Amino acid sequence: MKDDEFEKQFLQRADQFINLANEQTQASSSGEVSSSFLYAAARFNAFIAAATARNIDELKKNKEDAIQYFANQYKEAFVENLEDWIANYDKHLNSQGSGEK
Repeated sequence: MKDDEFEKQFLQRADQFINLANEQTQASSSGEVSSSFLYAAARFNAFIAAATARNIDELKKNKEDAIQYFANQYKEAFVENLEDWIANYDKHLNSQGSGEK
């Protein structure tokens, strides 16, 4: 798969999660939805760490590496998106209105 096709599919998946989170803010606060979203990502990524280990000993051995990897991935994505909001605050708010939070 080409890099541009990979990125397109990557962003489409991310947008589907964001759309679901935005739908949930109709019945719950954005803070509650954010907490559930983070918990779900952590739960899924713990599954990924477990599922890719050959056995329980390997999972235990790689625990700290997995924690560091996923924490770093989140931090990089968060910083990138927060910097985008800082650079485009008014533009994003005007284009989204009451949509994506």
